Amino acid sequence: MAKQRPSFLLLFSLINLIISPLPAFSFSGENPTARRLLVLLDDLALRSSHSIFFNSLISRGYQLEFKLADDSSLSLQRYGQSLYDGLILFAPSVSRFGGSLDQNKVLEFVDAGHDLILAVDSSASDLIRGIATDCGADFDEDSEAVVIDHLSYAVSDTEGDHTLIASDNFIKSNVIFGDKAIEAPILFRGIGHSVNPANTLVLKALTASPSAYSANPRAKLSSPPPLTGSAISLVSLMQARNHARVLISGSLEMFSNRCVMMFYFLMAKYNRYEKSGNEQLVTEVAKWVFHERGHLKAINVKHNKVGETTEPGMYRVNDDLEYSVEIYEWSGKSWEPYVADDVQLQFFMMSPYVLKTMSTNKKGLYSTSFKVPDVYGVFQFKVEYERLGYTSVSLAKQIPVRPFKHNEYERFIPAAFPYYTASFSTNFSVTKPNISIFDHVVLV
Repeated sequence: MAKQRPSFLLLFSLINLIISPLPAFSFSGENPTARRLLVLLDDLALRSSHSIFFNSLISRGYQLEFKLADDSSLSLQRYGQSLYDGLILFAPSVSRFGGSLDQNKVLEFVDAGHDLILAVDSSASDLIRGIATDCGADFDEDSEAVVIDHLSYAVSDTEGDHTLIASDNFIKSNVIFGDKAIEAPILFRGIGHSVNPANTLVLKALTASPSAYSANPRAKLSSPPPLTGSAISLVSLMQARNHARVLISGSLEMFSNRCVMMFYFLMAKYNRYEKSGNEQLVTEVAKWVFHERGHLKAINVKHNKVGETTEPGMYRVNDDLEYSVEIYEWSGKSWEPYVADDVQLQFFMMSPYVLKTMSTNKKGLYSTSFKVPDVYGVFQFKVEYERLGYTSVSLAKQIPVRPFKHNEYERFIPAAFPYYTASFSTNFSVTKPNISIFDHVVLV
């Protein structure tokens, strides 16, 4: 008997499984590290010129897929599912992406909770500048402008235009740069950008020195530069409200092997360093962007009356209650207890009636207890925890608070005993005894 041929649908499914990129680790709420990365390049030669950075990602378990930015097969989704967890854009000069990819698709990718590293140089196209602007970074409007520093520049640039600069103006954050401080300065050649100070989602991770400015090195200055000093952001970070993270660098060369291995600096204060801090910077910041650090989750939220274990449907005024929550931080491989002394709970109705700092057992559990205010209405348990470099923890749950029932009030209030005594004393003092009429008869 002849073997039955597999149906077309089954055959198509098998082919799709074979050609689809299957991750070793799936990206999810329980595993927030982005493992599947699409790397878009202007030139495939960047794979070798920036190999130290790429190899650091591969050594930590990331799956990198390299493609030219104008590849006709580019796509970030298939059948409504994301093919990648993160995107690295090292294609500053591309004016139009290939395939179905465009500026809106990149932004939708970030809006879906995925991460992005974008590095540019002086050849940055309007397409790339537009993506950066939508992520909160505004590059210098002059397309020929680069960051210049006549004081803090690399020794190899002594006879040039001082566009290969050195900076050590880092934001102070161990969660972003790691526990080991970056002591050596960063080599940077590229364009500067500004960040709107009112935008709380974007921060300047590395800024230029006070002597730097943004201008065209081949043109004579006819007016003050629009960007000067520490207002120039060299590397900026953005963390969206959906916890997607974006790195924007005005220098593609900063990630290159040349800047990573560069020796010696002109400034006396830099002479003691034999190697730049570029490798440490790009490695540590990439860990943050791809959620190897600073990703928090809250589980097991509980509240109940003191002495009970079940969660009630409502509380009564003046009840004693307990609240607890467990908070963990993703280490890149597993969830570890998050330890802090500034996690606060609000018992909220229009404004906080109770604000308590929760204590921790240093194993992830945070708890506190308090008395329900003598105000009835609909309250909320709220935990709003936002710290630099960490994903936010936002918890809220409504609970009604009722007054005493008529039969729950105390019959005799101890504080009112003086009034009780005064009342009874008054009654006894004005009450006359019942005397018979015959007691008043006078015998004649």
